[in-house]
Amino acid sequence: QVQLVESGGGLVQPGGSLRLSCAASGSIASIYAMAWYRQAPGKQRELVARIILDGSTNYADSVKGRFTISRDNGKNTVYLQMNSLKPEDTAAYYCNAASRIRSEGWGQGTQVTVSS
Repeated sequence: QVQLVESGGGLVQPGGSLRLSCAASGSIASIYAMAWYRQAPGKQRELVARIILDGSTNYADSVKGRFTISRDNGKNTVYLQMNSLKPEDTAAYYCNAASRIRSEGWGQGTQVTVSS
């Protein structure tokens, strides 16, 4: 199993930026992909961005060109750089680690609020 700890959420004005971090520990060797999901009140959890072992990435259409997922293998940490934030980006953001066959763990979530 993998333990994940997120940080970096907060309140930001529309057009602003935030960087989320997700530090992984535990069964690191089992990780094939790491991803950020988000869940707004009354909505389903949705995939925001994912990075897999070979470094390739994919993004939700709603964040393409604004968000960037990256990783620091030496620190076992994944980042989500969020630029040009919009009120509709307001949600709880969750980090996920997955092996090739299943989810290996979720973080506790970090709140991002975009409001003037």
